[in-house]
Amino acid sequence: MRVISAAEEAALLRFAKTLTLGDVHSAEDLVQEALLRAWRHADRLISTQGLARPWLFTVVRRLAIDGLRARRARPVEMCPCDLELDVVPDVGECTLTAHVLRKAMADLSPHHREILVHRYYLDRSVEDTAVELKLPIGTVKSRTSHALRALRRVLVSQGIHARR
Repeated sequence: MRVISAAEEAALLRFAKTLTLGDVHSAEDLVQEALLRAWRHADRLISTQGLARPWLFTVVRRLAIDGLRARRARPVEMCPCDLELDVVPDVGECTLTAHVLRKAMADLSPHHREILVHRYYLDRSVEDTAVELKLPIGTVKSRTSHALRALRRVLVSQGIHARR
């Protein structure tokens, strides 16, 4: 089996890559399964001269066909992250979030509220916010950080667990 594997593995892998449209991992899986099956039928393959190569190529081809048929028979698998996406925005949730956020912002100091409005509501960069508010860039950065922490504390005190 070692001799057969060493002699045929590279050619089988090239063949399997063509069957899997270049998917190396799937091709390696096909070759590994074919070699496993060859090992199980080693007595028959070794006893007949020249049988191993065509037998292995046939097994790889049939495994690829079986895999294709299995994928066609099953429904398309979805990534869990696809399931979490809202197809239609939930207007009620957006309204509730806006209300909760407005209430929490009212509890912030004027400096914190102002910096968060400029950075997140008006979607301004640190540099643009610094120019608009006539503040150094470092002050805008630190004030933004402190304001976000203060907002998180207010939300937690209201029973809302803010995501990071």
